[in-house]
Amino acid sequence: MRLFSVAVAALLTVPIILVGCGKSPTFVAKEEPWRADVERACLGQVNLAKSPFITPRSALGGPSVCGALKPFDVSATASGRVRMKPAATLQCGMIPAVDRWLEAEVTPAARRYLHAEVVEIKVAASYACRPMNGVSGSKLSEHGHANALDVSAFHLSDGRTVTVKEGWNGGPGERDFLRTVHRAACTHFTTVLGPMANSFHHDHFHMDLARHGRDGSIRICQ
Repeated sequence: MRLFSVAVAALLTVPIILVGCGKSPTFVAKEEPWRADVERACLGQVNLAKSPFITPRSALGGPSVCGALKPFDVSATASGRVRMKPAATLQCGMIPAVDRWLEAEVTPAARRYLHAEVVEIKVAASYACRPMNGVSGSKLSEHGHANALDVSAFHLSDGRTVTVKEGWNGGPGERDFLRTVHRAACTHFTTVLGPMANSFHHDHFHMDLARHGRDGSIRICQ
């Protein structure tokens, strides 16, 4: 019995290659018990049911390694002042992190550098059961755990739209705004990637709550 238990434990540490249907790219994934523990802790501490902008989902598609215990569709953040289009599908922990980023960093930066309010963010990606950067054979993306958000543009109260693709090296106001909110996101997320990271992120910000390092204390900000 003991030998069987050891064998099972060993198998759980071995990466599993999963193949999507048809021509879907393959990815490598492994069991990560910490994810469920962190999500359950969040669900026990954060009451998301009171918000009219957050709708619980019963399940997510894709192989069983993808998804979350209790995912949510989020159509707005910052107490409803900032719309998210299309609505983002996220796990519990990402929702307050996005809210804090919008409230504490994006809103004041927009007022300072753009003299306007951010009323909507364009969601380039949220939940998707796929490999990192869509490259077949790569590790399962944090998007596969509903643990990531990609933002490609900010719509302002005066009708302007600031895109990461054009604004990163654009005029002083847009450039300063985007670089400020990108840098500040590193306070709220464990991974933040933008145009300086690699060509895959030339037109959007990627933010997630992945665990880096044995104790999860490492942050990646590029």
